[in-house]
Amino acid sequence: MINAQQLQQLGISAIWVDPLNETFQRFGIDTAEEQACFIGQFSYESNHFKDLSENLNYRATTLAACWPNRFAVLGPDKKPIRENGKLVPTAVANSIAGKPELIANLVYSSRMGNGPAESGEGWKYRGRGLKQLTGKDNYARCGNALGLDLVGNPDLLLEPLAAARSAGWFWKANALSTFADAGDIKGMTKKINGGFIGLEQRQKLYDKVLAAIG
Repeated sequence: MINAQQLQQLGISAIWVDPLNETFQRFGIDTAEEQACFIGQFSYESNHFKDLSENLNYRATTLAACWPNRFAVLGPDKKPIRENGKLVPTAVANSIAGKPELIANLVYSSRMGNGPAESGEGWKYRGRGLKQLTGKDNYARCGNALGLDLVGNPDLLLEPLAAARSAGWFWKANALSTFADAGDIKGMTKKINGGFIGLEQRQKLYDKVLAAIG
């Protein structure tokens, strides 16, 4: 069991004590190492448990860097063009920059169970919860597992208990305890992120959490 004092050391609000402990019990996240991985990884994903909805307020250059195949100008060799070390954004990237709803509806359209851009489902099912659950299919699967209508009411994931439980569902569905028990932060990061973004920071967060709760 974690307590408010431990979370305070980590810069996390005490409102997360009960949601985390309930999630740990429900999904069998039992050891200090597993709990440290859970808190550390999802702290990175949610800006230390403060941001439960994805921030899509991107500049054009950020869009080009995140989705080069869609928002970066390509040269004759079909490779993105760089100026001053940065990818050159397309006209579309410039037109939607700073417009989170438009960005979500474009980048998440016709994938992950979402309809086309005009359906608005990219925005409706943008990242939420501690895991930043994304896409209609994931909302449906998680909702079915938790007994919540996340498709009809995706904002349920903005509530601490549902936000924590959704991360617990993802944890169990992807057997993340196996990585935690092996001390494999890199492998776990790949499962959560699809790559290794923030790996160094995630390792530091894990170490800090383990020191606080171990």
